[in-house]
Amino acid sequence: MPALDFSLQLASTAADIPAAAQFKRWVRSALRVETSLTIRIVDEEEGRQLNAAYRGRDYATNVLTFPLTEEPMLMGDIVICAPVVAKEAVEQGKPLLAHYAHMTVHGVLHLHGYDHEVDAQAELMEAMEIAAMHKLGFANPYAE
Repeated sequence: MPALDFSLQLASTAADIPAAAQFKRWVRSALRVETSLTIRIVDEEEGRQLNAAYRGRDYATNVLTFPLTEEPMLMGDIVICAPVVAKEAVEQGKPLLAHYAHMTVHGVLHLHGYDHEVDAQAELMEAMEIAAMHKLGFANPYAE
């Protein structure tokens, strides 16, 4: 199993944010190489500001990934917007914990360089997410 240097930053007032140990377990399920990673849980305002600044989109999104370096190890940050994740879980009829796990796995795969907006990678990334979620004991996050 690749080495992991992990930290969790809580910058959200949302209830029901998973524990650091849960996030770490989810990260490990998708990790391929030695990694240093910070996950920051934010509220909608910070999520909107980051999405606008880095993606030019003026709304809060569920997860943003910021790769910092690939050598000598993978380093980066993942930002998860708690209110967006909670809202999506309700809308999609998913347990909140499962949706947090999925967004974490999704972010880690982005950190590894996968991009679901590139057609050739979308199916592969989705299959990797499904496999990681099953390994964690969660249902297929893309099932209707």
